[in-house]
Amino acid sequence: MKDKTIAAILAFFGGIIGLQRFYLGQKGMGMAQVFFFVLALSAGPSPFTVMLISLAMIFGIIDAISFLSMDPREFDLKYNESLAPTSASAPPPGRQSFQKTGSMTDREKRFQERQRQRAEQERERERRDRERYNQQPLPRKSPPTGETVRRDPGRADRETGVRHFREYEYEEAIAAFVRALEKNPRDVASHFNIACAYSLEEEADRAFYHLDRAVALGFDDFHRIRTHDSLAYLRIQRAFPDFANNQFRLAAPEPQRATNEEDPLVASGEPVVGAAPIHDELLEQLQRLAALREKGLLTEVEFTTQKRRLLG
Repeated sequence: MKDKTIAAILAFFGGIIGLQRFYLGQKGMGMAQVFFFVLALSAGPSPFTVMLISLAMIFGIIDAISFLSMDPREFDLKYNESLAPTSASAPPPGRQSFQKTGSMTDREKRFQERQRQRAEQERERERRDRERYNQQPLPRKSPPTGETVRRDPGRADRETGVRHFREYEYEEAIAAFVRALEKNPRDVASHFNIACAYSLEEEADRAFYHLDRAVALGFDDFHRIRTHDSLAYLRIQRAFPDFANNQFRLAAPEPQRATNEEDPLVASGEPVVGAAPIHDELLEQLQRLAALREKGLLTEVEFTTQKRRLLG
């Protein structure tokens, strides 16, 4: 095993004939220095001889200084080949083996700390996104079975809407949620999500309607309605305080008596055969549905579905 201190001493005192080269195993360079030294001596006393010997001494002193200032690991990797790591266990370029000391350098510690901080920031960003959009990450599972599809027919469209919502494509998200509601009008998640999308599009009436439907179907997380970022536009509307005081339900319109004097059967007072009796409460609900359809808050499919449900 070569020692850098010994190499430095040989270079300082015997560098003129290349003793350090023989010690380090560089026999070719050592023979070359001996050859030039002998050549200088054979030339006799002359300026050329003095110049060659002076250069050899200067190079020896330079080698001695470089050996003393060289890092021990670098010296071992360069001159102690038996201690250098093999190709199977060699560290990647720019990274040295520190198995002898058993500790990492400050550079490696800083690198690992940055990697840990990046991982924590990524997890925190994913958590904030899930809270912001009220969605859990989609599980990587096999496609849903036929039973699951029958139980939740609008699931695929709802998940498509969620993906568009996350990409800030609100019009496409609304279209997907509408398809999901056509297949499953009682889907609470689709009602809430489309209300968020309508709020971001600043369509307050539609957003209020779908929030009303979500609450009517069982949505009871009122704190989320009061704090959700996507519903900020609704919370600045004049109608929101009354909406909130009414347990996040739309106020029922004033009932209006409908006259049908043009119908000869009604005008004559004769009973309509096969017609089911219509109570005041049912009539009020039908009028409310019709008003929502006229405002454009209900599609024709949604109106027909709700009307059929009310009429049994």
